[in-house]
Amino acid sequence: MKIGAYASFMTPVSTPQTIADLGRRMEDIGMESLWMGEHVVLFDKMEFPYPGSADGRLPIPDGHGLMDIVPTFGFLASVTRTLRFGTGVALIPQRNPIYTAKEFATLDWLTGGRIDLGIGVGWCKEEVLACGYGWEDRGERCNEQLDLMIKLWTEPVTTHEGKHFQVQACRMDPKPVQKPYIPIYVGGYSKPAIRRAAKYGRGWLGFGINPEMTKMFLAGLDEALKAAGRSRDDFEIIVSPGAVDADAVRAFQDLGVDRLVPVLGPQDASAESPRMAELEGYANLIA
Repeated sequence: MKIGAYASFMTPVSTPQTIADLGRRMEDIGMESLWMGEHVVLFDKMEFPYPGSADGRLPIPDGHGLMDIVPTFGFLASVTRTLRFGTGVALIPQRNPIYTAKEFATLDWLTGGRIDLGIGVGWCKEEVLACGYGWEDRGERCNEQLDLMIKLWTEPVTTHEGKHFQVQACRMDPKPVQKPYIPIYVGGYSKPAIRRAAKYGRGWLGFGINPEMTKMFLAGLDEALKAAGRSRDDFEIIVSPGAVDADAVRAFQDLGVDRLVPVLGPQDASAESPRMAELEGYANLIA
């Protein structure tokens, strides 16, 4: 099992220097990957609560904001050589698929193939609407977007006639370094998300769950993979827990989790935080 970290880079707490220092420190101590989430705009009032907190609000203080994933990964890639970068998750249904395919193919090319694309449909209705897309059809649209992005990454000339997107004989370069294309990891716990992971995913990404919950979701994943003619032999399990200790690390490993990505809070997303020393210990524990 590989050990990475999920970083909440927030302005103004995180600075270019602290972000660069964290990337270099993670690489120096042998950590495998650095992951970031995505929210482009924030709302004081939301129809649906954030599932990761007791009060239903995103744990982002007033006057703070999340860094954008694409330029931040580009910046981090310039100060590292082996560290992988993953999105946990990129909110595909509120993104333009052509721009998204281009951005991540370019990142993959510039980094020499160090990009993992974790995707999800999102829970914040207001954010999806603000980006100019519909809410109710976001799952259906996400599937079509993935189909189109894969075509753009793998075909010399792409034509796509879909319900939501139409493209006529276009070319996109550079192509991703990774073949056949950038690894896609599908996040989410609903039945459609699990089916999406089985169809499109190099793997599944679980966020904020413990070993007991992971075991439960793995049973559903195994069923969906079997229905899709696949198994976990060619499928990765990535878990990003909040609280974790040495016993939990061993429990995740025993469950067959391939990559463990503990969450760093904004105050911990620095090279000198005690949390980094703790994660280094976990990496050594399973080495």
